[in-house]
Amino acid sequence: MLSVFPALAAGRADAHASEQSLVLLLPTDVYTGAGVAAVAATVVLLAVLPARWVRGVFASAALWRWQVGRAKLVTSWLSFLFLVVLIVAGLEGPRDPLANPLPLVIWTVFWAGLVFVQGLVGDVWSWVNPWRGPVAAARRFTGRPVRWRFGVWPGVATFLAFAGFLLADPAPSDPDRLAVVVGLYWIFTFAMALVFGPRWLRHGEGLTLALTAYARVGLFGRRGGKLRIGLPGWQIATGRAAPGLALISVLLLGTGSFDGVNETFWWLNRLGLNPFEFPGRSAVVPQTLIGLAVANALLLAVLTVSLWIGLRLVGGGMGLRAAFIRFAPTLLPIALGYHLAHYLTSFLVDGQYSLVALSDPFLTGADLLGLGEFYVTTGFFNTTGTVRTIYLTQAGAVVAGHILAVLLAHAVALRAFGDSRRAAISQIPLALFMIAYTLFGLWLLSSPRF
Repeated sequence: MLSVFPALAAGRADAHASEQSLVLLLPTDVYTGAGVAAVAATVVLLAVLPARWVRGVFASAALWRWQVGRAKLVTSWLSFLFLVVLIVAGLEGPRDPLANPLPLVIWTVFWAGLVFVQGLVGDVWSWVNPWRGPVAAARRFTGRPVRWRFGVWPGVATFLAFAGFLLADPAPSDPDRLAVVVGLYWIFTFAMALVFGPRWLRHGEGLTLALTAYARVGLFGRRGGKLRIGLPGWQIATGRAAPGLALISVLLLGTGSFDGVNETFWWLNRLGLNPFEFPGRSAVVPQTLIGLAVANALLLAVLTVSLWIGLRLVGGGMGLRAAFIRFAPTLLPIALGYHLAHYLTSFLVDGQYSLVALSDPFLTGADLLGLGEFYVTTGFFNTTGTVRTIYLTQAGAVVAGHILAVLLAHAVALRAFGDSRRAAISQIPLALFMIAYTLFGLWLLSSPRF
C-alpha cells in the first residue's frame, strides 16, 4: 500500500518562504497578541451568552431537495478521463515540475486549492472523485462485496502514508515518477473498491476520508434529502458523532501543524542542522517521520487529557471515549485555517504555473485556455504592503478557525450536558488548549523558515 500511495500526494510547498524576510519586519507580536485576545474573548463571551443564542448560530436553512446521484457519476467519469490525460502528460510532457500539469494539478489545484474549497463550501470532492463512476460501472459485473470489518483503520493508514510522503519523501515532484504512482494508486483503489464495495471509497481511501471530514465544516450540506446552508461548522454542531470523523480530525490538525513546524529554523536546530546549509530532504527522512508521529501522538494526548479534566470538573456525564468522539471534530476549523495559511503563498505562485501548464501541457505552443502571452509574477512578495495583506489573511484564517472551533465546542457541550453552566465548566480545559494553540499557530506563521 505504501509503495503506491504517493499517487495523489502533494509535495511539500514552500509556503511563506519567499516573503518571510518581509514578514519578519511586520509587527507580528502585535498581531499575535490581538489574535490570542480575540480567541480568549470568545471563550469569555460564550460563558455568559444564553444557550439559545449559541444554538441559533448553527441553525441551518433548507434550500431544495437534492438528488444528484447520476450527475455525480457523469462528473466522476469526466474527472477520471482528466486524470488519464494528466498521467499521459506526466509521462510524455515536460520534465520541469513547474511546466508539467500533473504535479501542478495534484499538488496545487487539488491539495492546496480543492481541500480548502471543500472545507469552505461543502462536499465538492464527491463530484470529482475519479473512482466513483468507474467503480459503479464495474460493480455491475462483480459479485457481492466482501463484508467490511475494518472500520476506518484502512483510511487512517492510507492518510498517514500520504502524510509521510508529503513531508518526508525526497523527490515527490518528478513527473515520470508521479505519473506511475498516480496510475498505480488509482488501480489499487479501484481494485479494493471492487472487492469491498463502496465502503472502501468511504472508509479505506485516506484522502476521501480526510476530504469528507473537511466537508463537515462547509456552508452547504445534505440532510434529510435536502440541500441545507448554515454557518461553517453547522454540520458538526448538529450532526451525529462518529469515531472515524473524530480520529481523522485530530490527524488533520496534527499533520498540518507539523507541516509548518517542519519548515522552521527551530526544527532544523533541533535536528542539529544549519538552515543555510540544508543538506536536502533525503538527509532527514527518519527524523521527519518520527516528528510527524510524535506531533500527532502529542496532540491526541493533550486533547484527551483536556477532555478528561473537563469531565472531572462537571462530575462526568459521559465517558471519555464518547467525549472524544463528540469534541474532536470541533478541531476541524483550526486544521482548515492552518491549511489556508500554510499554502496560500505557494498557491498564489504555483496557481499561475498551473494555468500555463494546463494551457500548453506538452509544450507544443498550444493555448488551450486562451491565456495569450502570460507571465508568472511574484511581484506581490516584493513590497511590504502586499506582504502585510497576505500575512493578515493567513493570520486571520488561523484566528477565525480557532474562534469557530471554540463556538463549535461550546455548542456541542450544550447538546451533551444540557445546561449552560455545566457546558461552560466542561469547556475550560479545552478552551485553554485552543487559546494556547492560537498562540502556537501565530508564532509558527511568523517564524523564520527555509
